[in-house]
Amino acid sequence: MNLAVKLMQKIKDRDTQHKLKAYRDKAELIRKRDLEAWDEKRLLAESLRLKKEAKSGTPLDELLVDAYALVCEAAKRKLGLRPYDVQIMAAIALHEGFLIEQRTGEGKTLAAVMPAYLNALTGKGVHVLTFNDYLANRDAEWMGPIYRFLGLSAVAVQAGMSLAEKKQAYSADITYVTAKEAGFDYLRDSIVMNAADTVHRAFHYVIVDEADSLLLDEARVPLVIAGEAATTGNDDTRFANVAKQLHHEEHFVFDEFKRNVYLTETGSEKVESLLHCGNLYEGHNSHLLTSINCALHADALLKRDIDYIVRDGRIELIDEYTGRVAENRHLPDGLQAALEAKEGLKSKAGGQILGTITLQHLLSLYPKISGMTATAQASAIEFEAIYSLQVVQIPPNRPCIRIDHPHKIYTHKEAKLKALVAEIASVHATGRPILIGTSSVEESGILAECLRQIGVNCHVLNAKNDSEEAEIIAKAGEIGAVTVSTNMAGRGVDIRLGGGDPKQADAVAKLGGLYVIGTLANESIRIDNQLRGRAGRQGDPGASRFFVTLEDDLILRFGIDKAIPSSYKKRKQDEPLDEAILRNKIGHIQHVIMGQTFHIRQELNHYSDMVEEQRRILYQDRLAILTGETPMSPSEQRVRLFYIDKFWAEHLAYVSYIREGIHLEGLANLNPIDEFHARIIQAFEQIPAKIEKETSTMLARLGNSNDPSEWERLGLKSPSSTWTYIINDQYAEKALLTPVAVGPDIAGAITLILKPVFKPFLSWLFRAHRWR
Repeated sequence: MNLAVKLMQKIKDRDTQHKLKAYRDKAELIRKRDLEAWDEKRLLAESLRLKKEAKSGTPLDELLVDAYALVCEAAKRKLGLRPYDVQIMAAIALHEGFLIEQRTGEGKTLAAVMPAYLNALTGKGVHVLTFNDYLANRDAEWMGPIYRFLGLSAVAVQAGMSLAEKKQAYSADITYVTAKEAGFDYLRDSIVMNAADTVHRAFHYVIVDEADSLLLDEARVPLVIAGEAATTGNDDTRFANVAKQLHHEEHFVFDEFKRNVYLTETGSEKVESLLHCGNLYEGHNSHLLTSINCALHADALLKRDIDYIVRDGRIELIDEYTGRVAENRHLPDGLQAALEAKEGLKSKAGGQILGTITLQHLLSLYPKISGMTATAQASAIEFEAIYSLQVVQIPPNRPCIRIDHPHKIYTHKEAKLKALVAEIASVHATGRPILIGTSSVEESGILAECLRQIGVNCHVLNAKNDSEEAEIIAKAGEIGAVTVSTNMAGRGVDIRLGGGDPKQADAVAKLGGLYVIGTLANESIRIDNQLRGRAGRQGDPGASRFFVTLEDDLILRFGIDKAIPSSYKKRKQDEPLDEAILRNKIGHIQHVIMGQTFHIRQELNHYSDMVEEQRRILYQDRLAILTGETPMSPSEQRVRLFYIDKFWAEHLAYVSYIREGIHLEGLANLNPIDEFHARIIQAFEQIPAKIEKETSTMLARLGNSNDPSEWERLGLKSPSSTWTYIINDQYAEKALLTPVAVGPDIAGAITLILKPVFKPFLSWLFRAHRWR
């Protein structure tokens, strides 16, 4: 098997080298198209000629050399930037639909301009999807002069724009926008009653920046548009108060990896006493059981300043991959309400879901896709399996000379903190800039306070002040700078030695460049590599090191500690452990977890893919009616659109209900996915008949009236307000990592994969059976 893998890798490496040679040859051709003597008028005329050729059907591959030569000349004249050969090579690979891996500081933003310009010549539009609003606006403004010089338009979409502003932005030749905002706008378009209210045009070509984050880490995040939210009653506060009176071990226990929480017998009796509800596990109390388990999950497993922060009177969830606030993120309704009640905040119900789409499915709507990131190779198999995207590693313009030191491993957290503070103080005394990546808001705060106590001033970048991120990160390379951050600090923002000052940069380089410290090894090697990659840009000197303890979650939750001799666990020492086997184990478990996560995503895709297929079928019918492709009167158009939306929303509610408990089918030796598909297919097949029946009835009542006031009177109106949010389903993914044995009196146990919030239903099933 190893031989086969090595042979396959050898073939892939050879194929990559062939590609890179072809790209170098083409880059040389582009370089030879010397346009320095051309005046601006002639350059614009050449751009207009290429545009005419593209619109008349000339293959873009035939226009590439001329188009890229124009962009290189425009970049030099308007921005003073002369693209490197490796940037041109990356640009060719992007046009060919590859996912390029290009190290931090290698100029991905400029490289993307060339394929964006070339593909925009068709007049069909190009989207460049960025990580956040700041980067979308920055890149559109920064690269805008190049496009405008060549006769094309480039605009950034920002959250909060008016309908007219968004429509104008999406009609531009090149649109810079976050993936989430593009998705929310697509969902808004899917429920409009007039074609004039849509903002998107047909999707054409997309370049995905920070592709590993958007295509993998956040790919399955469901974007949601819902009807108006209503404030709920005080029941959630009641359940939160009950949960606060329960104690670990006596009233509830965790699973082995502390992902899920369960009531004990004593705990159930305590809850029954506090709620005065009788047997908690009887059928009529199922809603109480669900609510109390949500409250217990929120109280015992969700930690303030680690999983979420409270700001301006509301919950803001923290993205586990970035350590930043996950903007507009929402837990499943029951858990969200429980968390708000825990913090004493007013809870709002989610409202009826009107439409939903995952980022993965949104991206699959583009006929042509490419992407770029500094960390792709580690997940190359997943990119190819899910998106048919092959990774091409672009060599750096200058060799990377960063030194990546081996992990320092300590027996306990106190020793690690002590060593971290000593290391930072020692390096800071030399003036060398330091960037520290921590695991959470809480840890960043603790470390910053420890540093202040010994006289080391530092900038703190975490989920509580993310709006200042770019400014803080820009200064992280200055002499004497100490920056304490959560994961993936300043993604998309370049850290220049000396803060961009050439004289100071030389001084920092002599000190060894930026020193990056990680305070833990992450579950994903990609995230570790992202942090390392903050140092050593463009051939700069730099170094990285990770500090780990035997008490870290990665080691405790995934069983590495079982491979560690008990003698290490018993003793506590301030000095690091120097055994290579420990470092090897950490690297091994990271690879295992990445493999598990890949399979989990595939498993979860089996559920969402069928729903997406159904959405597209109904959406095409809706679009034909909205655009007049399916002839009708205005009243019939209004009625049909109304009932399509109504029955789709009801279908989504049914799908959610089925999805939450479908794994219980495993008890009857049925395949949960097959059962899920069978049920939602049967339900979906009934929708057309329902639409026809209700449409006929309503049209008869209307008498074909085209009077909007009459439509309103009979209830044919859209929600008076809608809101968009993201369902945070990381708990579903985490639960799938752990096979859970249920039912202590069932021989051999039954291994199931269940969403944490709904696992208590299974406990209820077994206990109710046993008590009868």
